[in-house]
Amino acid sequence: MEKRELPGHIAAALAAAGGSADSAGIAWQGRDLSGPGNPLHQFDRDDGAADAGVLAARAALLAGTGTEAAVVAALATARVFVPVLAQLAQEAAGAHGLTEDKQADMALVTLQAPDGRRAMPVFTTTAALTAWHPEARPVAVFAPRAALSAVAEKAELLVLDPGAELTVVIRRPAVWALAKQHAWTPSYQDESLTDTVGAAVAGEPDVLRAQLAPGSGVASRTAGGSIVAGGGSGPELALVLQVRDGLGPAELQAMAGRIQQSLAADQQFAERVDSLEVKFTR
Repeated sequence: MEKRELPGHIAAALAAAGGSADSAGIAWQGRDLSGPGNPLHQFDRDDGAADAGVLAARAALLAGTGTEAAVVAALATARVFVPVLAQLAQEAAGAHGLTEDKQADMALVTLQAPDGRRAMPVFTTTAALTAWHPEARPVAVFAPRAALSAVAEKAELLVLDPGAELTVVIRRPAVWALAKQHAWTPSYQDESLTDTVGAAVAGEPDVLRAQLAPGSGVASRTAGGSIVAGGGSGPELALVLQVRDGLGPAELQAMAGRIQQSLAADQQFAERVDSLEVKFTR
């Protein structure tokens, strides 16, 4: 059989790129790019299953023995899947008046949380992602990289496995901690905030005592209706103020406004607290 030569322009392109050898002069012929020494990418042997650490942390949360902080800590070293969708970037009129796609890009999927904030969904398994959106393509990344993408997309929340039996919302301070690869302490367990709160209420003579506690929105519900002590998206931190008797609703509302304004002006408090609710007791 007559030997077939490559077209001239292809041969020239190969020659310019190194010809029959790579940049180190090693011949391409006979090269085997398979096997553990030549992975296609970091997750080329990934089977799409959930990270064992995240599974254990979420199971403990469901059982009432775990915390949302433990889920975030497990995510710090876990692989997750981010959904992307084809997005039409440009259209043009083709033959017979039909519209033709000229360019399509892959775009990250974002959601809108009940409070209006932007959220990015992430999934522990490819099966969970496909069940949520059959047309989405799963992209494997480490969770800190997903958190960085969320920050870049101006998403304040990560939503872990939306549509699953247990959906866990990762709040803004935890998202930032993941992105920076720092440990995260929930605001209702952060003792460093005590002095900040004390300073904010110091100018309120009607406040007898101030205490920080988990907010009413920390807890979440499973798809089956069971209450779980973590993973919710509502108010994260409660400031419980014991006040003197005789204050009316208008006075209490004004007091809460002043205290919240003072706390919002504190950079450390604003960075470490996702959402705050003020409660009054007598």
